[in-house]
Amino acid sequence: MADELDQSPKSWTESQVSTWLRSIGVKDRYIDKMYEDEVDGIVLLALNEDFLKTNIGMKPGPAHLIIQKRDELINSKQKTQEKKKPTGGRKTELEQKDINEKSVQRLSTSEGPSAQTQQDDSVLKERQTAQQQCVLTSKDDCRPRPFDQEEIDFIYVKHRVLQPESGAFNLTSPCHEFKSFAVAATLDRTRLQAKFAKEVLKFATGCMNIRSNGTIHFGVMDSKEDAGYVHGEIIGIPVKERDMYVDALDYIEKSISSDKEHVRQCVRPPRFIEVMGQESTEKRYVVEVDIVPSISIVKSKVYAVRLPNFKESANKIEYEKEMILRRVGSKTEQVTDKELSDFYQRVRDRDVQREEAEKSQFVNAPEICQDLGRKLTMLMTSGKKFIEKEKWFILITNKFKPDDLCNIDWLLNMKIFCVFDFDPESNISGLCNRYRQHHATNMHSLQSYRMSGDIAIKDFTNQLHLFEQTSWIFCNGHTDFKGSETPCDEMTWIKTKMTFLRESVSVICKKILPKGTFQVIFLLTSPVEKPLLHTFNEFFTDMEGHEDIICICESERNFKKWQSFAEGSCGTETVNKSSVVGMKMSHVNATLQQVQLVKACTSKHLPIFVKGTCRLETQVEEQMYSLEILTVNHCDETSEDFINEEKANIESQFYHGGRVNWLNFWLAEKKYVGGVIKRDAYRDTSKLVHGALKCNADETPVISINIYHHPGSGGSTVARQVLWDNRKDLRCAVVKLSCSAAVVAQHAVELREYEEDPQKCLPVLLLIEDSDREYLDDLRNELEIASNTKKIKAGTLCFILLSCRRSHDPEGKCKESPLQNVSVTHKLSAEEKRKFSGKRKVLEERYEPDFILTFVLMTEGFKEDYLKHFVTHLLEGIDHGSVVTRLILYVALLNAYVQNSFISQSHCEALLALTIHLERFRHHEFEKSLSPHAKLVFLHLRDDKTHIESIKIIHPLIAKEILQQLLGSQQTQSSLAMKLLCETVLFEHRFGREEYLSFLKALFITRSIIRKGNKFVKSFFSPLIEHVCENEKRPDKAIELLKEAFQRFNQNPFIAQQLARLLYTYEKFEEAKHWAETAAKQLPNNSYILDTKGQVYKKWFQAKCKAIENDNVPKTAQNTADAVETALKAVECFRQCEKAADADTENVNSSGFFAEVEVGCSLLKLISSLEVFANKTSGHSECMKYLLTEYIPEEVEGAWEPFHDCLKNLHKTMEDALEWISEDLSYFQTDIGVDEEHSPESPEEKISHPLTWLAKKSSEYGKYFSEVYSTALKKQGKSVPANLTPFQKRMIIYHLGGGNLISILSKLTDPRDTVSLLETILSLYPSNPKNAKFGQKDIVNYIVTHITLNSLSPQAREVAPLKDLQALCRQFPSDKRKCLPSSLFLLTLLFWPEDHDTDHEKETKYEIVQSAVEHLERGYWTKKKDIPQRKRRIYTHFFLGSGNGLNKFVHKKKIENVTKGFSVSEKRMKWFRGEAWKKPEIAETLKCVSGWTEDGVVYLEGPPKEKKFSLKPLHVLSVPHGNENITFYLGFTFRGPVACNIVVKK
Repeated sequence: MADELDQSPKSWTESQVSTWLRSIGVKDRYIDKMYEDEVDGIVLLALNEDFLKTNIGMKPGPAHLIIQKRDELINSKQKTQEKKKPTGGRKTELEQKDINEKSVQRLSTSEGPSAQTQQDDSVLKERQTAQQQCVLTSKDDCRPRPFDQEEIDFIYVKHRVLQPESGAFNLTSPCHEFKSFAVAATLDRTRLQAKFAKEVLKFATGCMNIRSNGTIHFGVMDSKEDAGYVHGEIIGIPVKERDMYVDALDYIEKSISSDKEHVRQCVRPPRFIEVMGQESTEKRYVVEVDIVPSISIVKSKVYAVRLPNFKESANKIEYEKEMILRRVGSKTEQVTDKELSDFYQRVRDRDVQREEAEKSQFVNAPEICQDLGRKLTMLMTSGKKFIEKEKWFILITNKFKPDDLCNIDWLLNMKIFCVFDFDPESNISGLCNRYRQHHATNMHSLQSYRMSGDIAIKDFTNQLHLFEQTSWIFCNGHTDFKGSETPCDEMTWIKTKMTFLRESVSVICKKILPKGTFQVIFLLTSPVEKPLLHTFNEFFTDMEGHEDIICICESERNFKKWQSFAEGSCGTETVNKSSVVGMKMSHVNATLQQVQLVKACTSKHLPIFVKGTCRLETQVEEQMYSLEILTVNHCDETSEDFINEEKANIESQFYHGGRVNWLNFWLAEKKYVGGVIKRDAYRDTSKLVHGALKCNADETPVISINIYHHPGSGGSTVARQVLWDNRKDLRCAVVKLSCSAAVVAQHAVELREYEEDPQKCLPVLLLIEDSDREYLDDLRNELEIASNTKKIKAGTLCFILLSCRRSHDPEGKCKESPLQNVSVTHKLSAEEKRKFSGKRKVLEERYEPDFILTFVLMTEGFKEDYLKHFVTHLLEGIDHGSVVTRLILYVALLNAYVQNSFISQSHCEALLALTIHLERFRHHEFEKSLSPHAKLVFLHLRDDKTHIESIKIIHPLIAKEILQQLLGSQQTQSSLAMKLLCETVLFEHRFGREEYLSFLKALFITRSIIRKGNKFVKSFFSPLIEHVCENEKRPDKAIELLKEAFQRFNQNPFIAQQLARLLYTYEKFEEAKHWAETAAKQLPNNSYILDTKGQVYKKWFQAKCKAIENDNVPKTAQNTADAVETALKAVECFRQCEKAADADTENVNSSGFFAEVEVGCSLLKLISSLEVFANKTSGHSECMKYLLTEYIPEEVEGAWEPFHDCLKNLHKTMEDALEWISEDLSYFQTDIGVDEEHSPESPEEKISHPLTWLAKKSSEYGKYFSEVYSTALKKQGKSVPANLTPFQKRMIIYHLGGGNLISILSKLTDPRDTVSLLETILSLYPSNPKNAKFGQKDIVNYIVTHITLNSLSPQAREVAPLKDLQALCRQFPSDKRKCLPSSLFLLTLLFWPEDHDTDHEKETKYEIVQSAVEHLERGYWTKKKDIPQRKRRIYTHFFLGSGNGLNKFVHKKKIENVTKGFSVSEKRMKWFRGEAWKKPEIAETLKCVSGWTEDGVVYLEGPPKEKKFSLKPLHVLSVPHGNENITFYLGFTFRGPVACNIVVKK
């Protein structure tokens, strides 16, 4: 580090600043923030404490430390610098200014433009002094304004330097004289004019007398008189009134005695050339006077002058004596009396020389005609044959002439990222207006590009819809906009908008678009103003050079001003090489269309319902930015030249392993190349699509077809082939997953209805690749709601969702649901083998086998031995020590474990330490740096949006094999992962950092689905960590890796969580506790992390119990106290987890409740096995006495003193947790699929069968509190002892499975011995329940037991009549707010009116039901939280049957038997589609109820009309759109009654 930081802090980069901050002990989170805010050495010198606290968010301590250590550092460096000679960097003055400006700017981004002035003065002074030293050593030269040319728009840049003052050498090339005029410019009119006239006349007569052209410059430094400046340095002077300078030449008449008019003719009026400074906010000018002594005027003349002087003593103008002056070298001197005769004699010679000079000046050399067409095409194509398809263009332009607007076809065909438009009226009558007639644009201002510190680049680009539609940035006002965007003059613009421009350019060049992916075009169509020049400077600085900047300008005059400015930054030659000047816009238009891949203004077409096509406007297409729309004539617009040039590359890229694109299919269709093989899965998918189109059996507007495929087996190709072949019959599109499901649905509806009647449209086939199940469900849901809202006729198929997803078991998925799923695997069928081997022969004739690698492997079916042999051959002779091999290993590691991972090319270049100077050779240089092996295994990718280049291994199976073979037996994957983690060059490389870090983090913490035996299960850790633990048998290495990752990723709490889990798995509990607490400290309200903390104590407790068992000693309070304490800590953590989960409105995490019960049961087991409680005769009652009363046995009194209260409360807290679980399961369906996606946030242990678990744990809980009695009861013939307390009876009921509603209802699924068990449970309740004092829970359980027993055995004697159960419900609180949800549910069930009820009875019952439903609905919304309904499906417990009394309640399990034998997903689909409802056994069992719909609401027939009874439909889509009479089945849920299988009455 010492070497790294040896140089002056001023020249430190952001990385060096980070290193220094780390060395003084600053926390990583602050270091990262400062790195992101681009704090380099110069900014470090300008920092103050206030900035660190407000902008970086530092606490006062570290902020003070940084400032103190910074000052110490400056002092120590100063001493060493004083001994050395100061050497300035060879930076241009403009760059120096820019650094100064930018560092101040970076510090003030949050405070607005004016904040620059609020910087600490002393710091600024110090920095300015430093910069002045640099300036003295190196300043940019510049050319003077073209001599004596009218109407030249020219500009000077402050601090640039003109060539030194000169004498005459060929008479027509002007000599120059510089005057700073700094003091004189501030004088009053009289004094200023006298001074100006004196200098002009002195210089003019000197030039005229020797017949030389000349220019005198005011506002340019002459080093003799202007100390501290370079000779010829442009500073400029303020000009209050121009006429003061013009009128000053009236002194000619007073100062010249003869030939006054000659002098008037030779002295041109003053010219005022504006001086542009980076920081200046006042206008300054260089005032120049040209002297042109034409021979026709001055022939044989000598001019004498009396120079004017303002005499302060006399306070008036006086004239010096008449003198004759001449130019001698770079000075103007008087001709002495001695020299006078000689001077007169040589007048004729000088006249002859002047005449010759004038003649030669006007002899025209033949004009060299530049080939501007070729120059333009070479600049635009970077020397290639065509403009690159992937390249983005940034356009900077000013006001367009009306004629030019007719010639912008070339712009319409370009991929324009954004336009910096300086024409405020562009949207009314300019380029923006014309462009928007063809393309969708987003209107932005410069402020739109201000990034808040915490936003990720991905979110920022999504927010502005960059890459989707052209961003049109109005840089100087927006005339027709009602907001505050008003145009302003140049100086106001510099004061108010310059900062925003700088930020915009910086964000685009440094964060959004990497170097080489874009080109900047300055299109100058009207006079150039300062803001445009500033824009050039910003791009030049941020792009670190000029190679990707082009200037196109028709007018030479407009170009001159641009040129005079740009030359200072990059030199005359560079500016001329990259500028096309003098070419009309119509010629530019015609020339560039020839090198564009797409034919100009080609129209795209979509199929229509009546079998024709309609035109798809580009603008409309771009507004549907979430879809990549496949048109009927897709790719037809591709130019013939491009096809002939590139077809072989496109084909070989695909067969080498590249992703298929539409051009592959198009080339095959048009017979340019051979056909793309159609696999069996293509046929299967096509059948499903065509089957759905012929007969929409489900009558739903949206159907789903899923293609599950092994990674790299060609699933994506199959899916895209299906789309391609259906594009003429359906409207087809690929979904862009970066957009939300709601936006995609909106655009899909627009695509369906584009130029069609909503009731008569072709269905839309949408391809969704690699999305999670949740996104698919969301999209389906949104599309169904949209179809419903649009009132599309029932049974109309509107959308087909074709989902293409990776799977580890595609065939299993296909078997699970053959009517919906298709599988694609690496295994080829016999027919596919024939196709592949035939194609292979054809390809091998045209390409080397190395160039069609993936296809060759595919043909071999990816056999393991072939793959091994293939990779061995591939890696022959590889240099194991080279950096390229290291890169191959890194990419292979990521590709093997992280789906869709890649490393950006700029990361690779950073690792290979490539410094590529010319962008157009970038890819070539990168390719050259790769070894032959790397060239074969790497696949080059381009991001669909940004076109950022990246690489990955050609196939994930190859990546795994490469990893195995390259590492060999000497190295491990864990050591490679550690190297990758510590590869600072990759970790800190700024460009593409977000993606790289997300892949790296996923490598360590993202769990996935893995094969265990014949099953696919979720891994407990990330696959890499599992590999290190299980295959390498090095859990210590896995722990080390996660610790390093924790530090690298700013102490990420989720990595700490994984560490805790890994440590407790290997029983390192003390350390696990530390890491769980570390994670919880950072995210104290995250229920998943609190769950992990609880799990640490839970596992620790289990380990302690095991140790006690293994010791084989009697259990005492003393030797179990430690274990009890750990168990209670676990319970406490799980309760915190429950609270956090309850407060979280966006997630459901019930794991705390489940875990609390499990720990409670284990703790009860431990307590009851203690010696003092294990006695067979009195032990159990002693234990109960301790747990349920104030009594404490002396054996446990001392040792368990801290725990008595908690233990005595255990029975209550466990019962509460069991009740919570039962209630939760009463509301919502629970089915957990192994296919669910993983985030770091998922519960430790998901309960797969919660209903079974609840029944088992409830029974176990009851057992501990009722062991003696329940054991006796279970033995046949034993009756219930008479002396049992209500609590004991309740516990026996719990043990027998009657403790809560869900446990009782679960008896219906396991009918063995259940009837006798339920009868026993009922015998434990009072014989006359109406008179007994029952709690709400007991009443609910009692009633549900009767209903369950009746469902299993309607003839059972013990079943109470419905009326008795209704009477019992009267004991529920009259205030319904105090009723339990289960009580309200029973009210809706038991009081549902029967056919034989009188009208009055029906009305009373409906009132009870409606009141209960009202309160159930409120409870439902609280319980549901902000989670989509489809994720928390309400569970229907009973349906209304055709029987009477309790027989009218049909449990769901009974009617579900009609779909027996189907998979879970198929069952759900059959019910959802309504297929199952049509079974005859359903019609026999359930009662059909009548009602009607009104504006989408379902009403029940029966209650009085004034008290309308509305019902929720079980499926919203089943509700008819109009007002209809309907029939339906009635279901009972914890939200109230629901309508199922709604059918419109014919």
